[in-house]
Amino acid sequence: MAIPIEAYTGDGLVTGVVQTPGRLRDALETLDEVPIAPLHGLTLDGRRTEASHATLAPDALLLVVPDEAEVAVHASWHPVTLAIGPYQVTGELPTLPGFDPGRALARPSGSFILLREATVRAREDPERVLALHARLLVNRYDVEEVSAALMLGFFFPGARLEVVDPAAVEGLAPPAADPAPVA
Repeated sequence: MAIPIEAYTGDGLVTGVVQTPGRLRDALETLDEVPIAPLHGLTLDGRRTEASHATLAPDALLLVVPDEAEVAVHASWHPVTLAIGPYQVTGELPTLPGFDPGRALARPSGSFILLREATVRAREDPERVLALHARLLVNRYDVEEVSAALMLGFFFPGARLEVVDPAAVEGLAPPAADPAPVA
C-alpha cells in the first residue's frame, strides 16, 4: 500500500510515497526507517532535489502532514507556538476537557503530537509563512522551545518552556471583542 508523505526536515520539505500498509502515523511510530520512493525535496534556500528512493529515520522528520484527518474527540484546544529546527509553528494542541498539567496522569504516547490549524514559518524570518495545514504532526522530541498558556513540559521533553498569558502573544489568542459602545 502506498501512503503519500509530506514532511519537513532540518534541510527543507520532502514529499513522496511510503510503501507500507496502514496509516502514516502508525508507520512513523513503528518503523526504524521510513522508505520514501520517489523522494522530491525543496531545500530551505529554494533548490529542488529528487531521488528515486531514500530512507529517513523518523527522528529526521520534524513535522509531518497526516495522511488522513486525525480527530481528537472531546478535546479542548490550546494555542501553542513551537520552535523546531529551522521552523516556527503556531497551532492548537488538544487535551482532554478539564486537563490540569499539575495533576494529569495521562501522558502522550509516541513521538508525534497532533496540532490543528497549524502555520509553519521560517524561524529566522517569522513573517515568512511557508505553509498552512489543517492538521500537522510534530515530532515532540525535536521541539526546542514552547510558548503556551499551559505548562506542557511532558508533551515536549527537553524543550525550553514559556508559560504565557495567551492574550499577550500575537497569534495565540483569538482577538478580543470590541468594547460595547458608550451610550
